[in-house]
Amino acid sequence: MGLVTNLTGAALALGLTISTAAAEELKFANFMPAGHPYVTGAFQPFADMVAEKTGGDVTVKLFSGGELGPGPVEQYARAVDGVADLSIGLPGYTASNFPLTLLSELPGLLDEATGTKELWDNIDLFKDEYRRVQLVSLWSNAANLLYMRDKPVRTLDDIQGLKIRVPSRNAGLIVEAWGATPVSMPVPEIYNAMQTGVIDGAMIDGTATKAFKLGEVSQYLTVGLQTTISPFFIVMNRDAFRALSDDQQAAVLAAGREASDMANAVQLAVAAKGISGFAEMAGKEVITPDAEAIAAFDARAASVVAEVVKSVQAEGLNASAVVDALSGE
Repeated sequence: MGLVTNLTGAALALGLTISTAAAEELKFANFMPAGHPYVTGAFQPFADMVAEKTGGDVTVKLFSGGELGPGPVEQYARAVDGVADLSIGLPGYTASNFPLTLLSELPGLLDEATGTKELWDNIDLFKDEYRRVQLVSLWSNAANLLYMRDKPVRTLDDIQGLKIRVPSRNAGLIVEAWGATPVSMPVPEIYNAMQTGVIDGAMIDGTATKAFKLGEVSQYLTVGLQTTISPFFIVMNRDAFRALSDDQQAAVLAAGREASDMANAVQLAVAAKGISGFAEMAGKEVITPDAEAIAAFDARAASVVAEVVKSVQAEGLNASAVVDALSGE
């Protein structure tokens, strides 16, 4: 103690300063539970990579289960407003902010296995939508399926008039085209809504069997239809990002790009297990409609693509360029 005091005094006497800069800790808002596969498979590895790439000068602390505020819909705003430095969210929850990004979820544009690479290969088409924040990660999802409470869906006739939870506006248009009623609802609310009969089913990917326990409240799971592939993002508060040095910014972005691939891999693996796990549960049935029924569903879904592109074009945005790029035309 005396040595430190003497050294400090000597430094001050010589007009010098001693740096006591602490590591910069970034708060990461995660609305998913701490046990969600994303946490161990992508979010914590992202945090570890940031620390490693910055030599420990920048660290990331995860706040899971809505610790920084309840509700996944508010995740984007938390990053914008600085409630969190980083947040995980879905563009579909605040669709008006991301009309171009959400074109990527339309049926037939992305394959779940290669979608994340396609998004990053064409990232310049979407960057302007993230001007209020810093885009850190972006990845495509596993294909959305139909979890049904107690009504099997094998044909278009089976779904007429049913209330189906949807993850985005575009997914809602597809459900409407099928003849059902779309219900917008964040993921954490689906379980209770299914259990109580508020909704008849939910459009969501296969991870929901266990991650959100929909296997407990669904009797049927319909697969094989062209639905949507919901993108996810990690965004960062713009001021917090700009406060980092150039090298630190580069480290965060490099870790975010790697985390995009990791999150997609986790999603696909867990979704596949979710489907097989549902099939193994007593009294449950995984339904793959026959070819004629699938063609009827998919024809209705395909009609939505042109409708959405026209709507986005009307906003003065180059939707055709996005669709052409993602479809390889």
